[in-house]
Amino acid sequence: MNARTDSPGQDPDPAAAPVPPDAPPAPLSEVSAPATPIPSAAAGADLAEAGAPDQQQFVDWLRAVAPYIHTFRGKTFVIAFSGELVKAGVLNALVNDVALLHAMGMHVVLVFGSRPQVEEQLALRNVQSQYADGVRITDNAALECAKEAAGELRLDIEAAFSQGLPNTPMAGAQLSVISGNFITARPVGIVNGVDYQHTGLVRKVDDESMRMSLSHGKVVLLSPLGFSPTGQAFNLSMEDVASATASALKADKLIYITEVPGVPDAVGKLMKEMSLRTAMERLQNNHLPPDVAYYLEHLVKALRNGVPRAHLIPFDLDGSVLLELFLHDGVGTMVSDTDLESLREATLDDVGGILQLIAPLEADGTLVPRGRHLIERDIDKFSVIEHDNVLFGCAALYEFPRENMGEMACLTVSAEAQGTGDGERLLKRIERRARTLGLERLFVLTTRTEHWFLKRGFVHASVDDLPEDKRKLYNWQRKSMVLMKKL
Repeated sequence: MNARTDSPGQDPDPAAAPVPPDAPPAPLSEVSAPATPIPSAAAGADLAEAGAPDQQQFVDWLRAVAPYIHTFRGKTFVIAFSGELVKAGVLNALVNDVALLHAMGMHVVLVFGSRPQVEEQLALRNVQSQYADGVRITDNAALECAKEAAGELRLDIEAAFSQGLPNTPMAGAQLSVISGNFITARPVGIVNGVDYQHTGLVRKVDDESMRMSLSHGKVVLLSPLGFSPTGQAFNLSMEDVASATASALKADKLIYITEVPGVPDAVGKLMKEMSLRTAMERLQNNHLPPDVAYYLEHLVKALRNGVPRAHLIPFDLDGSVLLELFLHDGVGTMVSDTDLESLREATLDDVGGILQLIAPLEADGTLVPRGRHLIERDIDKFSVIEHDNVLFGCAALYEFPRENMGEMACLTVSAEAQGTGDGERLLKRIERRARTLGLERLFVLTTRTEHWFLKRGFVHASVDDLPEDKRKLYNWQRKSMVLMKKL
């Protein structure tokens, strides 16, 4: 945890303030990160010989993950992965991670793609692939290839879930996989004069049967094939099946694991998260690579049909599902039906979160200790940043109306949110509150973050410049610097 001022709080520079060496990681958000690296399976196995510091690191991390396990238990995740993932040889790693999610009590529906496998089957038959507007034209030969590819992949996936060797992540898993005719399809038909033949779209999802299977602890496995009421088979896209299934189930998350690392911004930098509104704007701007736009269209479709969160993450990063779910910033792009981050005034329900944010800084002497009763008493003075129901920052405003001055105290930003601008947003929030109250100057007391405030318009002042009541309480042993800003 970082970011700090002094009494009765601290004010840290989210980007610059040092992290106390003994500070435990902050609680994670759906996607929140401990300050220390996540131990690998091999590292966990060696902890018994690693010594107390490594053991404590593991314990701290596991405790920090616990809120996510509680939050995700009983939730439904639709996880779709491309055929490229299987071709890259990382199927077993994904199955291990899905088994872990299942063990935590999450309901998982897996949807697999088979594009490269169909291409291989066509090549073996010396059949040329046919596409129109980026969509495969599935003739009779291509349909047979799609069936064969889907059948082989299904067997490979079921075999991977059947593993149970000792000393592997699948030891004791005993997972049952259910697949079947859950998807009713219809033909794409003739579009702009092009007959797509056996290429189809999802018409209906048997969500009731899927829910029953999930409630009995099964993993539901869906292929990119669907069937019409007349008994015809249709070649579907993995993206369409996953989006329609997540919508029908009202899943808590839709996750695409693909060759695409996420959605880039205007300068090519990965966007860690965006609202549904922003995602729709990006699609309308038509400046995205075609493959990214295709995935984003299906994410948006699912969100508009009631799925609250959707993710686009890369398969070439080991453990990307776990990293996306349990790290603050994740590793791909998350699209939410609402803006995840909320900057608001604190309530009594936030007392526990604030205490957790500032506890390490009180322990190392950065902050003057204050008990729960003081936070509860002054809760109306606090503003907080909440990300996915977890507090990642706080700050308080104490008024001195006689001198038309205010003190910003306890500006704290958790370690995993450093450099994201949360400290800046909290500062602006406190400044707005101070102006609303008619205050003319804002001051802070700090021992470690002088330059962060100087860069934001504060100037050096002396103890004599403080309000009279604050001067009487000034701690000469701490010798905190006084910084002041005109509003």
